[in-house]
Parts: sequence; structure tokens; C-alpha cells
Amino acid sequence: MARWGGVLLLFDIDGTLLLKASREHAESLYAALRTVHGIEEVPPGRVEAAGRTDGDIARQILLLAGVPPERIDARAGAVRAACVEEYARRAPDDLSAHVAPGVPELLEELARRDGHRLALLTGNLEPVARIKLQRAGIGHFFERGQGAFGSDHEDRAALPAVARRRAGRPHEPYPRTRTVVIGDTPRDILCARADGVHVVAVATGPYAADELTGADSVVERAADVLAALEALAG
Repeated sequence: MARWGGVLLLFDIDGTLLLKASREHAESLYAALRTVHGIEEVPPGRVEAAGRTDGDIARQILLLAGVPPERIDARAGAVRAACVEEYARRAPDDLSAHVAPGVPELLEELARRDGHRLALLTGNLEPVARIKLQRAGIGHFFERGQGAFGSDHEDRAALPAVARRRAGRPHEPYPRTRTVVIGDTPRDILCARADGVHVVAVATGPYAADELTGADSVVERAADVLAALEALAG
């Protein structure tokens, strides 16, 4: 990648910016499914949540419960609203202890650099994402009206293009060549590749470095992300 004059950095949240901060979020989604669809218990069968959007997780659970796809679609908005309401009530007041080591320093350094634009790319519904980061003390790094969220599309692969449109000019999305997804799962890598943008994988989530194949760079910790970005630029 040629040296850039500016770069759009799209950060995942769970497993990347925050560690082990998703329990109340998961509980809120399950509560929403019980409220909207009347499911008393989570059905048997494992839904791998890492890297999925909230809508995708909800759909997989509901399909396991035998809910027809048309009903899932019809009530998706009600599930989103109920999940946000539940999370606003359940979320801890202080999530600062869940910020991944090195993340505040990384964000501070990137925010100081001219042309670097920080945004979110997460499967979280946007209100949930904003509550999480505000209560973790790092929400101010990420401008509202930017990024892409599970509330924008159920398919994570569609999210980088959404974020580039928001960061670009009218009818001119932010360039793929100057966009980097930073995440911790194979789905972060796949969504970046689906849109033809760069990706740095961080092995701070549930996947080891050797499981994060296909990224431009794989690092072990947040403190190493800056060097990986500089290597891409140079």
C-alpha cells in the first residue's frame, strides 16, 4: 500500500478495544428475544457469537428455536429496540477495567496524527456500542455519524462499505486503499476482504494468532497495532 495522506481506521469493539465486556450485552439480546418472540429458554445448539452482528446472532438463535424467517424479519426492529432498552438498564456504570491493555495509548497516538480518522466497525447495535465505549472512557475517540454497526446491516461483510460511504464525500466513498479494519476474529478479516480493504488482526480475543490467517498483519497486542499500520503505509 502506498504511503497515505490520510487513513480510515475501523475498530472492532469486543475482543479488540474491550475484553470480557459482553456478558450484559448477551443477556440483553436474549432478554429481547424472550420479550418479542416469547422464547422462554435459549434453544439447544451453539451459536458462535464472535465476529457476528447482533442481528445475525438473533437470527441464528431464533432459527434454532423454530421461528419462521418471515417472523424473524417482521420483528427484527422490535428485537433491536428491546435489546437497546435492556442494555441501557443492565450495562455496568464503569467498564474502564475492560479496556484492552495498550488501547488508550494507541488511540491517543492515532488521534494526534494528521489525517487519521478513527471510527467503529462492530456487530453491536450502535446505541449499545456507544454506551459500552462511553462507560469504558474511550467513546470520545469515535465520532458520531461515522463507522458501521450491526444496526446498519445484519451481514458483517456489508459494514466496511457503509463506513467508507459515511467517511467519504457525496457519491465518493472513502478509498479502499486507505481503509483498514482492525479486529480480533476471522469474520473481521473476511468482512475486510469482502470490501477489498486492508485488515490488521489482533490476537486479544478468542482466536490465537495462527487462527487469524488472511490478514495483512497479525499482532499479539494493541501496542503492536501502530507498527503494523506503519508497515502497511510504508
